[in-house]
Amino acid sequence: MSLVDLVMPKLGESIMEATILKWHKKPGDAIKQDETVLDIATDKVDSEVPSTAEGVIESILFNENDVVPIGTIIAKIRVGANAAVSNNQPAVPVNQTHYEEARVVEDIPYQPAASAKSGQSSKSAIRFYSPLVLNIAQQEGIGMAELENIPGTGQEGRVSKKDILAYVATKSGIDSRQPAVSSQQQVTVLPTNNEQRATNNDQPTNNNLPAFYTGNVEVIEMDRMRKLIAKHMVDSKHTSPHVTSFAECDVTNLVLWREKVKKDFEKREGEKITYTPLFIEAIVKCIKKYPWLSSSVDGDKIIVKKDLNIGMATALPSGNLIVPVIKNADQLNLAGLTRQVNTLANAARNGKLKPDDTTGGTFTLTNVGTFGSIMGTPIINQPQVAIMAVGAIKKRPMVIETPQGDSIAIRHMMYISLSYDHRIIDGALGSTFLNAVSKELENFDVNRSI
Repeated sequence: MSLVDLVMPKLGESIMEATILKWHKKPGDAIKQDETVLDIATDKVDSEVPSTAEGVIESILFNENDVVPIGTIIAKIRVGANAAVSNNQPAVPVNQTHYEEARVVEDIPYQPAASAKSGQSSKSAIRFYSPLVLNIAQQEGIGMAELENIPGTGQEGRVSKKDILAYVATKSGIDSRQPAVSSQQQVTVLPTNNEQRATNNDQPTNNNLPAFYTGNVEVIEMDRMRKLIAKHMVDSKHTSPHVTSFAECDVTNLVLWREKVKKDFEKREGEKITYTPLFIEAIVKCIKKYPWLSSSVDGDKIIVKKDLNIGMATALPSGNLIVPVIKNADQLNLAGLTRQVNTLANAARNGKLKPDDTTGGTFTLTNVGTFGSIMGTPIINQPQVAIMAVGAIKKRPMVIETPQGDSIAIRHMMYISLSYDHRIIDGALGSTFLNAVSKELENFDVNRSI
């Protein structure tokens, strides 16, 4: 008999950690090879982790909601004909109320990808916490932003059990003496003579007072994915100076062609053809003419991506958004693009996306017209430098110029917009690319064969 380590698997490039959502097995349970042990989540997608061996779960080293770096041992499996479990308790008991140490050794926190120098604490470095500290923080309602401000006395400035319990005691004392003040009130407190002589360092402060809301309100806690989306959007705005250009596009030929071929296309290819693969096809053709639209910025360097991986923003039933990526879209014909679009969209809506399905994008398309919007100003999906939005296709009377003179006709019109990183994409290049995509769609061959 022997023990096999189950480690947090590699989940795609740039993904360094994952959150444990749910354990499907507990210590003492039998497990087959490739059977699901737990569900995990990254900042990209949720997925399942299968067992790498057949045997019995010996021990579980992390709790649900713990954030674990890639490559960390998360459980041990005892293999062999007479496999037996020697420990039936997880590393940190869930819902513990007395913060008992259990089997957690507090001096063994998560291993950071890059740590600060010994004896120093750097705000720019990633700070890691032991499962015990995270468990206490969760039960006391201490968020990550607040946790990061707690001084640590452990190695490299880490927060220990003693530090967080002392903070909780101090916070409780402050909160009991200092009620919340409505944001609609301004209160001026005149200091006493003794208080005037006190310095700022002598005064306890609390920046995390409970919010006070007036009127009839409902407070809804963001789910995990919405929190990640919010963070990504704010980070993108802080990273890239956004500029958005717009163009009006006559897509009559494209609409008529799709209506003409969609039944035969589905019969031949076994896939329903939507407008999305047609838009992606036009985008790919234009990126080849203007390759800087498929790039990223690294300091003072521009990294032009030769692999054209097109992300497509997809709405989930929960109302959240995810961006699966069509890899090497320039190497696929229309049937291949259609198949990839449908497969990834269905997987996203059914929660079946793999971590690699959402990584490596070099340009993103979002269809705001799906929900009736005629145009939008999308936020760049970092580290990309551009994102295109297509609006709803509407019939409108338009002036048609011909050699015989002008006439008015009903045309299928659509607005398209491009948000781009003004650090490297100037208005001239952004507008030129946008108009190139518009012309590509307008000049669609209505007699094209499938």
